[in-house]
Amino acid sequence: MKTRLIHRIAAGLALATAIIAPAQASDQTFEAAFDTALGTDLRAPHDYSPKLRSALESRIAQIANGDQGRIGVAAIDLSTGRELSVLGDQRFPMASTSKIAIAATYLDGVDKGKLSLSSEYPLMVPVSSKPFSSKIAPVKKGQYLSARELITLMLTRSSNSATDAILAALGGPSVVDEWVHRQTKITNFTLTRDIATLVRDDGEIDPVSHIDTRDSASPKAMVRLLKGLYQGDWLSEQSRSFLISTMEKCRTGTRRIRAQMPSTVTVAHKTGSLHNTSSDIGIVTTPDGRSFAVAIYVTGQGTRANREAKIATIARAIYDGYSDSKTHWVDAKY
Repeated sequence: MKTRLIHRIAAGLALATAIIAPAQASDQTFEAAFDTALGTDLRAPHDYSPKLRSALESRIAQIANGDQGRIGVAAIDLSTGRELSVLGDQRFPMASTSKIAIAATYLDGVDKGKLSLSSEYPLMVPVSSKPFSSKIAPVKKGQYLSARELITLMLTRSSNSATDAILAALGGPSVVDEWVHRQTKITNFTLTRDIATLVRDDGEIDPVSHIDTRDSASPKAMVRLLKGLYQGDWLSEQSRSFLISTMEKCRTGTRRIRAQMPSTVTVAHKTGSLHNTSSDIGIVTTPDGRSFAVAIYVTGQGTRANREAKIATIARAIYDGYSDSKTHWVDAKY
């Protein structure tokens, strides 16, 4: 090892001597040659700033400025495969956007003959309890409704009692979590609590500055879930059609993805809201038949109204960006 070091020093001195032979050579030139030969020259620091791949992505990043709270965005043009992402791999609270995965898990059971949309289950109505007083928030059985009715309430009105009824029929949140990972191979998705517990214990962690991996997902994960469901990768055509058509009837979040869209656009979506966070994910279909999946998660921003305004502005920018694309599009499965 000493011999190698001596050789390197000798080489460095020889190289440096050759370089400084001209009288005008500077001391800085000698030092640079010496450092290069010995491997002691300083390296530029790593650049950890976001890597934006397109003008559209840069535009979205400007709107999704994180000065007042983290904002995660992901989208995929389902005709061209063109993707964009801003903090797309970072986790955010799913809140009620998880209800799409819950509905899909049940519908997969229907496709396999294990469950039925006509089966009736009781609403799971929360019973008052103090936050964190139990691992699972207490509930009581309410009115019995068919699974079809429960899923409709869950997706169109974001009914928590209907959601927990479907979760109970499935066997709990872990069944949905396992289905997503096994069936879709999607990572960065975790479902651990029923909705009653999630809502009761909400506010423990501020999503603006901290990431709680429980009941969280990345925008990219949710966009890939939407893409696969829309393209029929994991459900029968009948179940897929029921899911998407029900999402098109969503009555919540009128100030979010839908807010700035042209009246000719169809939006099949699901909203989510918890402490200091608002979200909306869905499929946007243009008048000429093109569709794109989008997931937008916004934290902070001062008020819920401000968060919703961010979602609306980002969604419209994505719509305009994809509409301006000169790429020829075809119906394709990616």
